[in-house]
Amino acid sequence: MFEDKVLVCKDCGAEFTFTAGEQEFYAEKGFKNEPTRCKACRQNRKNAARGERVMYDAVCAECGAPTKIPFEPRNDRPVYCSACFEKRRNS
Repeated sequence: MFEDKVLVCKDCGAEFTFTAGEQEFYAEKGFKNEPTRCKACRQNRKNAARGERVMYDAVCAECGAPTKIPFEPRNDRPVYCSACFEKRRNS
């Protein structure tokens, strides 16, 4: 029923594919319009609307490596770098 379509981004002018799966998703959600921006331009607009994210310096409680986190660290809770956080999460 749906076939891939090649569209042109209205911001950067690059061609991008509006896949059959994406078209089906749009139809299920009741969206009437096709996307007008490529994925990169949509993400850039989203980030611009959200504003710049403040990052805080911290030290990993497990390996001692310096890291940056998107929240202000508190002394009552440990902070982990990405690698240590992922290890703990998968354990």
